[in-house]
Amino acid sequence: MGPDRKGALMGTGGDRGRVVMVRLTAAHAAPVLRFEQENRDWFGEFVPDRGDAYFAEFEDRHRALLDEQDGGTCHFHVLTDDDGTVVGRVNLLDVTDTGSAELGYRLARRATGHGLATAAVRLVCHRARTAYGLTALTALVADGNPASAAVLHRTGFRPDGPADVGGTPGTRYVRPLGPADADTELHLPRIEH
Repeated sequence: MGPDRKGALMGTGGDRGRVVMVRLTAAHAAPVLRFEQENRDWFGEFVPDRGDAYFAEFEDRHRALLDEQDGGTCHFHVLTDDDGTVVGRVNLLDVTDTGSAELGYRLARRATGHGLATAAVRLVCHRARTAYGLTALTALVADGNPASAAVLHRTGFRPDGPADVGGTPGTRYVRPLGPADADTELHLPRIEH
């Protein structure tokens, strides 16, 4: 796998099943809304539901995210498949002056079980270090979400104590970023439709 002309990483062997990670833009509003609506029940199994207001006010929220990104306080990414459908989101939130940010990610149900979450977290760690100059990431995982905890363990995060995850008990994880993150060979796996 290698970078395309826009710097996203992709699979090889044609476009079928290709997944890329790109920075969030205004053009992603409708596909991201569709992703969130189609997977709402799935996400609700692991994290508190965002509520109806999230969907009713989505366009305004999307514009606000882009403003935060333009200000450098957050970095938002989408994972899209070969037909442009959003299959995941990977975000770096609340960038601090000391070079840390909070990682958050979610995948569509159909995109799980292919190693995509692990690959996407590795890729965003690389970007956090090389493109955004960050030195550490944190993440919160609800106790009822062992798959996300496993992804964090596989990608070098370590538990750092208890956390409140939207009113649900969880664990805070931390991961320092260093020179090795800049040298990581990066691959996003393909997913089947």
